[in-house]
Amino acid sequence: MAIPVKLEVFEGPLDLLLHLIDKNKIDIYDIPIVVITEQYLDYIKHMEQSDMNVMSEFLVMAATLIDIKCRMLLPKEVDEEGEEEDPRAELVQKLLEYKMCKFMSAELKDRQVDAARNLYREQYLPPEVAAYRAPVNYEELIGDMTLSRLHEIFKSIMRRQEEKIDPIRSQYGNIEKDEVDMDVKTLYVEAYAREHKQFSFRKLLEKQASKMEVIVTFLIILELMKTSKITISQENIFEDIIITSLM
Repeated sequence: MAIPVKLEVFEGPLDLLLHLIDKNKIDIYDIPIVVITEQYLDYIKHMEQSDMNVMSEFLVMAATLIDIKCRMLLPKEVDEEGEEEDPRAELVQKLLEYKMCKFMSAELKDRQVDAARNLYREQYLPPEVAAYRAPVNYEELIGDMTLSRLHEIFKSIMRRQEEKIDPIRSQYGNIEKDEVDMDVKTLYVEAYAREHKQFSFRKLLEKQASKMEVIVTFLIILELMKTSKITISQENIFEDIIITSLM
């Protein structure tokens, strides 16, 4: 859909057609296509517009009017229901839709202008009214509530909270994260390997302070073995693994 551009007093080909229809006091449902086409073509001949995109919109409409004019001279076409088709029907529909949009645009503009004239006064309350607070009747608020009744409600709520606790998981305690620096641990294992040359893998793991340190040390041993910095050997299954340093 082309963007409407202001051309003198018209905003596009449909706007020009509506002007010609109103000027000639023509029934929009029965447009004399010959008269309208001649006036339309006469107008675009005198247009001073260098924008080809805009001019093309008016030229397309001129071609449409000429096409409708030619179809009006031919025998009437009949649709599937046996009724004669009016070549002007599609153009009339577009003109009605455009006229409705133009009317709504003008209506919204008028409302915007009217709205700009409305003034509203800020809310003002006298200080004594703003400071007023409705009195509270504590006897009515408490009703039949007593200390013993409140105590029963409190115990009921506490029982519900206890029932939500998992009796098994609640005994686990807090889970704390072990922080192990991979680089520091790697330097430690390499230094240990250089110092001992040949040592027991089990004894190395036993020197670690936590489960996380054992896991990290195991991963470092695998990496050193991958990079050919150490070799490992085991004479029999389930016996201790012996690590030999090549560094």
